[in-house]
Amino acid sequence: MTILVTGGAGYIGSHTVVELLNAGNNVLVLDNLSNASAESLKRVEHITGQAVPFVQGDIRDSALLERVFAEHSINAVVHFAGLKAVGESVQKPLEYYDNNVNGTLVLVDAMRKAGVFRLVFSSSATVYGEDAPVPYHETLPRGRTSNPYGSSKAMVEQLLTDLAHSDPRWAIALLRYFNPVGAHESGLIGEDPFGVPNNLMPFIAQVAVGRRERLSVFGSDYATADGTCERDYLHVVDLALGHVKALDFLANHAGVHAFNLGTGQPVSVLQMIRAFEQACGRAIPFEFAPRRAGDLPAFWADATKARQELGWVAERDLARMMADTWRWQLQNPLGYGG
Repeated sequence: MTILVTGGAGYIGSHTVVELLNAGNNVLVLDNLSNASAESLKRVEHITGQAVPFVQGDIRDSALLERVFAEHSINAVVHFAGLKAVGESVQKPLEYYDNNVNGTLVLVDAMRKAGVFRLVFSSSATVYGEDAPVPYHETLPRGRTSNPYGSSKAMVEQLLTDLAHSDPRWAIALLRYFNPVGAHESGLIGEDPFGVPNNLMPFIAQVAVGRRERLSVFGSDYATADGTCERDYLHVVDLALGHVKALDFLANHAGVHAFNLGTGQPVSVLQMIRAFEQACGRAIPFEFAPRRAGDLPAFWADATKARQELGWVAERDLARMMADTWRWQLQNPLGYGG
């Protein structure tokens, strides 16, 4: 089976390409490299011993997509391509709706014209909105999102839901991620954000390796065990394996299906810092800063449905997440450019 992976050179995409290849699939990657490096795919080839055909381009380019589907016998699509920084989305809402919503619209239109109806979509726990009770479970409605990034994911979910309801040929999985961290155990691929990291884990790792002076912990007075925000962190390899399981599931299940991918265990910012200190053997300097607008005190997954229907569970624990992140950062202090 040949899988088109949009955004396949990125953090989650590259790890998923590894697992798709390990499962015996052929893969074609489409990425515009706006937030990724082609070096990641060279390293995927080294890890797997297999070639990774790559097309540099944008999912909003309908003519390019038409050529890609015409020139390759594609059976399914795993769709990662899109912008993903919450803070940036507030400053650039039009860019987020254009990339994430319009880009998906162009992609599924090209899929329909090519007769390809199996799709795994990279969604987010943000679609539950800021008022949802924890733990989040898939029977909750999509809620009141607090930023354009989350709104764009919710809009794409609605678009895909309507599409699946309109045509029984479609088989679509909406994978709602919680907080992916970690890196491949080889240390060859990992998270390499452009500029200042937007997420906690790469920021901690960059402080540990000396790229940044200290970490800012936003808020110390939340109604949590230690006053800092709590999130559901899962290993990126476990997340990648969830996409393989979802593709297998869609082979026998038409319609649209939402799945949470998380551990079900909340971990605080201070717990993350302490765990990383254990992994790297050095102190992580940090300072408390005011709360950030839009940050929720705590949320985590109920991943029962993924376990029961996909046969998927997050197997790698917090210590493994930290050790693999540190190995990647230590071997690649400047990311793919170092």
